[in-house]
Amino acid sequence: MKRWIGLAALIIVLIAAFLVWKLFGPAVKQPEEKFLYIRTGSTFDSVVEDLLDKKIITSAEGFNLISKALKFNVVKPGKYEIKKGMNLFNLVRMLKNGRQSPVDLVIIKFRTKEEFAGRIGREFETDSMQMLEFLNNNDSLEHYHLDTNTWACAIIPDTYRYFWNSTPTKIFSKLYAVSQNFWTDERKQKLRNNNLTPEQGYTLASIIEEETNRKSDKGKIASVYINRIDKGISLQADPTVKFAMKDFGLKRIYEKYLTVESPYNTYTNKGLPPGPICTPSVETLKEVINAPKTDYIYFVADSDLNGSSVFTSNYKDHMKYAKLYQQALNKQDSIKKTRENMQ
Repeated sequence: MKRWIGLAALIIVLIAAFLVWKLFGPAVKQPEEKFLYIRTGSTFDSVVEDLLDKKIITSAEGFNLISKALKFNVVKPGKYEIKKGMNLFNLVRMLKNGRQSPVDLVIIKFRTKEEFAGRIGREFETDSMQMLEFLNNNDSLEHYHLDTNTWACAIIPDTYRYFWNSTPTKIFSKLYAVSQNFWTDERKQKLRNNNLTPEQGYTLASIIEEETNRKSDKGKIASVYINRIDKGISLQADPTVKFAMKDFGLKRIYEKYLTVESPYNTYTNKGLPPGPICTPSVETLKEVINAPKTDYIYFVADSDLNGSSVFTSNYKDHMKYAKLYQQALNKQDSIKKTRENMQ
């Protein structure tokens, strides 16, 4: 009899140990993508089904038991990291407390709404069309004193941390708040000294961002455009033609491109375009804010093709340097074609 009692006790202990291991041991499997995404509107049952489908848990019994014990029945949408060695107790507690893994949105340069919306759709629960609808709606943007042309002025390139289930409004509001902090009274005053608003300064910086990567030239290019605006001379900025044509791969702007019909074409329209043509770097924004006072009206890329520019206030000199640059480009193209033909 004692032997049977002992055997029964051992079986009970083993069962208890198995249950403890099942509930508190590493019974959760990490999925290939490492995360569980719970969409807005999901139910408890749909979450359990998703956990089973992704083989994160092998059965629902243990999960349901702990969920009942912890009173987990209200689902919180979000992106949850499933770690190696995680147990059911920690899994349920994480979901119950809504301990999401953040999404770090790294913004460097976007040229179009579609490009920006596409990135949001890949990083967040909201899809690209929802973000695009937000950016194309003046009623949405009016709250931020922006419109469908100036929307990008709310974006200062940086890294932004969000929750995966953030809505387009939450995403944009955070960007706008950071941009407002960027535009200090001192920076606004410097722009006012050149008759520019923050939105105009941002738009000018976006053109310069596309003009050059050379920091030493950015401020001087800004002074050229500011001088041209003051004198009522068309900016004639090649990057705005690329933007108008939505062809950002153009290497050379030929005369046939200069008449493209668009409010962004600064060859056919005076002043700044109605909005930015990209999201400029903080470096470029600062160069515009601190643009030097010059008498430059013209600039053209150096014929050395080293990425620098030559600045002048005299049209005759400008045309001389422009001719040298075109000759250098033609020579470069000729050499390239010769090499291609030899291959």
